[in-house]
Amino acid sequence: MINNSFFRHLFALAVACVLSVQASAQSNGFEVIKNMELMDQIYQHLEMYYVDEPQAGKLGKTAIDAMLKELDPYTVYYHESNIEDYRLMTTGQYGGIGALIRKIGDYTFIAEPYEGNPAQKAGLQAGDKIISVDGKDMYKKESDDVSSALKGPKGTTIVIEVERENEGKKKISVTRDEIKLPDVPYAGMVNSTVGYIKLNSFTQTAASDVRAAFLDLKSQGMKEVILDLRGNGGGLLIEAVKIVNLFVKKGETIVTTKGRVAEENRVYTTLESPLDLEIPLTVLIDEGSASASEIVAGSIQDLDRGVVIGETSYGKGLVQRTYDLKYGSKVKLTIAKYYTPSGRCVQRLEYYEKEDGERPKEIADSLLKVFKTKNGRDVIDGRGIEPDVKVELENLSRLTATIYANNLIFNYATRYHNAHTSIAEAGKFALTDAEYDAFKTYVLSEEFTYSTASEEMLKKMKETAEKEGFYEDSKAEYDALMARVVPSKERDLEKFRSEIKYLLENEIISRYYYQKGRAIDAFRNDLYVEKALEILKTRSTYNTILGI
Repeated sequence: MINNSFFRHLFALAVACVLSVQASAQSNGFEVIKNMELMDQIYQHLEMYYVDEPQAGKLGKTAIDAMLKELDPYTVYYHESNIEDYRLMTTGQYGGIGALIRKIGDYTFIAEPYEGNPAQKAGLQAGDKIISVDGKDMYKKESDDVSSALKGPKGTTIVIEVERENEGKKKISVTRDEIKLPDVPYAGMVNSTVGYIKLNSFTQTAASDVRAAFLDLKSQGMKEVILDLRGNGGGLLIEAVKIVNLFVKKGETIVTTKGRVAEENRVYTTLESPLDLEIPLTVLIDEGSASASEIVAGSIQDLDRGVVIGETSYGKGLVQRTYDLKYGSKVKLTIAKYYTPSGRCVQRLEYYEKEDGERPKEIADSLLKVFKTKNGRDVIDGRGIEPDVKVELENLSRLTATIYANNLIFNYATRYHNAHTSIAEAGKFALTDAEYDAFKTYVLSEEFTYSTASEEMLKKMKETAEKEGFYEDSKAEYDALMARVVPSKERDLEKFRSEIKYLLENEIISRYYYQKGRAIDAFRNDLYVEKALEILKTRSTYNTILGI
């Protein structure tokens, strides 16, 4: 029988809070104490009478996670066993081998080693199937379990057994190190005057990394700059303020936070002299740009300091703070909402005001408000950051999406790398017609199915026509049209050759030149960057957009 008062009270407190949160947003002390006492009694009964011995730790963590899930997805409990996840979020650092991994079928594969890190130095390659880690079988293990096995303290050594195409199984020893994911994975000149800075995250070094990249590009002759925040899910608020400070004057209000607790009502202003107040600036965002990315894009937009280009951002206007708990654990709580210089909050979803089991809903259109930028342009709240200039992206074809999802591009890139010791540098590499034909032959040999949107629509139309009695009269026309839209792998591999070839080339390039190579190659077909270059090319166009 378990007699562990810590776990008992932990469980009681967690579940009691779940009940008190659900019972009333204005729960008083009596309700909290009552529910804690009730759950304490329930746990005592579990200890004494439940058919199997309760797993105290698992029950406690489940209760805490359930409580926090009732609030919002950003309020999170970090158990001591997964504190590395917290370190990665705040510092971009963790103890491990330095590689992306991917689950394919029953095994997890090395997807991309980080250049200069232990995995790459030890000889691990993209496409290696992970068989075991320190003798522990990884068959049918989830990617999170494999990731946990690969992580560990700096200086410790693990033996990873992998299987490599044409080489069979081999064991590779890797000494873990402190892995620092770069906030700025790539910065460079797009042409003779336009610099480009890709920012992936907002850890403690984000602002200093952007600053260093900016100064380096200035020394190379940069006269205009593109700051790329696409896919950047955010991080530390103060780093966002510091990055904006590179482009706006000292003493400018960048973001205001407002919470239930008065101490969280704060105004964040720029504290340093800027690097450049005049350089034309464009900021790229997409639906994956969130939180701190939206603070940067929103304040640059509100202050009319640069042109925001791309798609509407995610819409996360909530601020979190992490608190230390006992036993090496932490809790990250949403403590406030943030507001850009114009006074708008970009939060799209309302998490707390929802019924049990309901999905969070978007803030109603009727509640949206219009705000003004520094130059008097209209912007709205409640919908993320809407770009000044939208970029419309075409969806991938069904065939392209299918072969990508089925890892055929990934697998063929591995095969190509095994057959070629070197390729042309990133930005200059291109598959020959014969090489693409070889890829086509490979794809056609694989078993997979897909359908086109047109085929699905025609099938629905047929069902409707049959119900209304019109199908027999139009059967010949229907069959002829269906024959044209039914998938043909061979036909579609040619029809969508350009988009498939681009993805395949980019994947192959990553095998030789890693993340930096991907970034350089992506310029060939980047509609966002093309739009930014178009706007930066003429100062009058840039000024007109900003209302100058």
